[in-house]
Amino acid sequence: MSDDELLARADAIAARAYAPYSRFHVGCAVLTRGGRVVEGVNVENAAYPLGVCAERTALSRAVVEGFRPGDFTVAAITASPCGGCRQWLAEMGVERVVFRNGGRVVRMTVDELLPERFDAGEPA
Repeated sequence: MSDDELLARADAIAARAYAPYSRFHVGCAVLTRGGRVVEGVNVENAAYPLGVCAERTALSRAVVEGFRPGDFTVAAITASPCGGCRQWLAEMGVERVVFRNGGRVVRMTVDELLPERFDAGEPA
């Protein structure tokens, strides 16, 4: 599946987002090594910190379905991922991220997206 096709899947799923407060609908489509696409959307909550980003929804859903870190090749997102989601993408071992930012499509490796990321496995 091409990056453009995967981003189109993210665009389509974004319509299902639950964003009554911000009205900012975000979709994420993650491609697994086996060719499966797992989708997620942002889900807001009146207690704002309790909302969930589209990337976290997609990756959580993938884990529930049996996928593990390293099983993901590309994540396509309709917006630039927040810092917390960048850490999620890194920890889940996503190889590349494709997202929209300021009207352009950006393609980055996770290392480019989040240099010097936190790794709980490294000694202090």
